[in-house]
Amino acid sequence: MTHFDLAIIGSGSGNSLITPDWDGKRVAVIDGGTFGGTCLNVGCIPTKMFVYPAQLAAAVTDGARLGVDAPLAGVRWRDIRDRIFTRIDAISEGGRRYRAEELENVTLYSEYVRFTSPHSLVTATGEKITADHIVVAAGSRPVLPDTPGMDLPQVHTSDTVMRVDELPRRVLIIGGGYIAAEFGFVFAAFGTEVTVAVRSGAMLRSLDETVSERFTAEAAKQWNLQLNTTVDSLKENADGSVHVVLSGPAGTQELDVDLVLAATGRVPNTDRLDVAAAGFDTREDGRLAVDGYGRVLSSGAPVPGVWALGDVSSDYQLKHVANHEARVVSHNLVHPDDLRKADHRFVPAAVFSSPQIASVGMTEEEACTDTEARGVELALAVQEYGSTAYGWAMEDSTGFVKLLAEKESGRLLGAHIMGHEASMLIQPLIQAMEFGLDAATMARGQYWIHPALTEVVENALLSLKTTEKPGRNRL
Repeated sequence: MTHFDLAIIGSGSGNSLITPDWDGKRVAVIDGGTFGGTCLNVGCIPTKMFVYPAQLAAAVTDGARLGVDAPLAGVRWRDIRDRIFTRIDAISEGGRRYRAEELENVTLYSEYVRFTSPHSLVTATGEKITADHIVVAAGSRPVLPDTPGMDLPQVHTSDTVMRVDELPRRVLIIGGGYIAAEFGFVFAAFGTEVTVAVRSGAMLRSLDETVSERFTAEAAKQWNLQLNTTVDSLKENADGSVHVVLSGPAGTQELDVDLVLAATGRVPNTDRLDVAAAGFDTREDGRLAVDGYGRVLSSGAPVPGVWALGDVSSDYQLKHVANHEARVVSHNLVHPDDLRKADHRFVPAAVFSSPQIASVGMTEEEACTDTEARGVELALAVQEYGSTAYGWAMEDSTGFVKLLAEKESGRLLGAHIMGHEASMLIQPLIQAMEFGLDAATMARGQYWIHPALTEVVENALLSLKTTEKPGRNRL
């Protein structure tokens, strides 16, 4: 049995916990997957490295409506793939080597592990580990629907689809969430014939209703979008393609594709850790239960010295949230008398599809419920990209900014943007919410560059019709 001062399960955001505070102390990092975790290897980083060249390809063909005729000569899938993963794999291997070989106080276990008690672990090869502090940062993984044929080699998840050897000519994407929206865009921009099968009546249903409705309409223009549709079966054809049977509003449909992407959600890896043996509490969806400080709970009470962060315990499957939680836990590990809470009040998210989407705070439905319960009036504004000078330049007919605020105070409750560089445009709105800046002050208390696209945010703020406070300096 080997004892450590700190044992970290997972090498994604958990890897950042090894600060100088642990110099001279024994630390274990345990991960049976690829070093660096989901974001680096199969998540946000490689997907966005595919999205950028997809944007270039899409811009070429989109230019015709603005008078720029520039045909797309081709897409070199292998060159794109190899450029991306040559870089990513080197980063992953460099991180693994640094932890395994260059830090004398760190021991890397490249295998899976499970709990035998709150402070005891056993690896897949049977090695027993104990630690004063254990941080569970084991992440999540994709799930496959229970459909005949899902075990075919042509069926992929986001973990594997980016490494295929050839750009498929025809793709079926199952699902209507973030992953489906992003890969639908990438494949279609590269020239693939894309079919998206969604069980519900809209894509991105978890987002604000206006965003979901408008994005669904745009997606239907780009892909063969099949709503209220289920996949009944997959069967391999003699030529290696896949025969798909769908059931939807029009009855049974059949089509042949070269690749299937199952984008039907992710599950936390708690089921692989045997957390029941340690007596830890879990949520209904399997996530580890933690308090605001990141401490794992047992029978509702925090377990001394056991922590969790990221997808394995968080409400948000987002890298920037996992990083924030890692900073909180990192502090709390070494400052037991000065614990800090994670701040999940204003968590932003983005979908890097076409059009791009970004959001923070409440949806309209949530804001209506909230303001009604508190007896305050809701202010709402929707500002189109096309109402600004830069929107004219783009001839934009789809982008918009939607803001929700308390009418009296001007406090922003939610912000939702769909359109060009939405993930960048939303940042000042996140700052306003985080630091308590009301809509009127934000709109007139600073300069807005003309004719930058950020004017659509300025105009949305002005359109909110909140109750303006007297005596403010106005620009």
